[in-house]
Amino acid sequence: MPHLNYYNLDGKIFLEGENNISVNNRSFRYGDGFFETIKLMDGCIQLRELHFSRISNSLKTLGFVATKHFSFENLEKKVLELAIKNNHQHLGRIRITFFREDAGLFEVTNFHPHILIQSFQLSDTVNELNENGLVIDVYPLAKKSCDIFSNIKSNNYLQYAMAALWAKENKLNDALLLNTNNKIADSTIANVFIIRNNEIKTPALTEGCVNGVMRKNIIETLKHNSIRVVETIVNIEDIASADEIFLTNAIKGIMWVRQFGNNHYANFETRKIYNLLK
Repeated sequence: MPHLNYYNLDGKIFLEGENNISVNNRSFRYGDGFFETIKLMDGCIQLRELHFSRISNSLKTLGFVATKHFSFENLEKKVLELAIKNNHQHLGRIRITFFREDAGLFEVTNFHPHILIQSFQLSDTVNELNENGLVIDVYPLAKKSCDIFSNIKSNNYLQYAMAALWAKENKLNDALLLNTNNKIADSTIANVFIIRNNEIKTPALTEGCVNGVMRKNIIETLKHNSIRVVETIVNIEDIASADEIFLTNAIKGIMWVRQFGNNHYANFETRKIYNLLK
């Protein structure tokens, strides 16, 4: 018998397949909202404070007003309750989606967020550095803007979704997205770091990348260990001439890149950084 999965919508548990979201949902219509992807291990939210800080900033940036009953303690409790019900508490991926109530484009009267929590099983391999390096390239068909919404994990995910489809069609593991200045922003699922001449660089937030929690955790860890890391402009040429490249997100941590175009990379320094995070 297949395992039944449940989700939590505004504090109530429903069986997956039960539809409780309206066709007039503003997230569906306009991408009005954002989401947070969290790794859960042994009942503990990884990088908890960084996730909650990003949620708080995203709510503020998008003009949501939390209800008087909302608290991160209660949100964490709901996450754990759902994970336990789905038997994902030992190692799971949690997706929390925040979206505005049903309304037309100019007709919003309630700015309280609806909150949808889902949980998914993860494989133990997410806790290991990938043995087979990723093969990536630059997505050529769209560019990210650099504005106040660029750093948010927005529900308007079209460029990333299309870049991911393009990557699959071209037998790639991921694709890099450029900003409107033709500089590297991020990838479809991760932030980008390069290593060259013992210096580590990553696109600055002003370059339009998502404000990744693992990105921030790695930057803080490197600085704490007196390893030079620079948030700056990264060109395609920088990617091509790098000694090593790795991608980062909250679920997989660090993923080393083996190939970009015709360029190949090792993972000696990447492995050292990976070990610092353990």
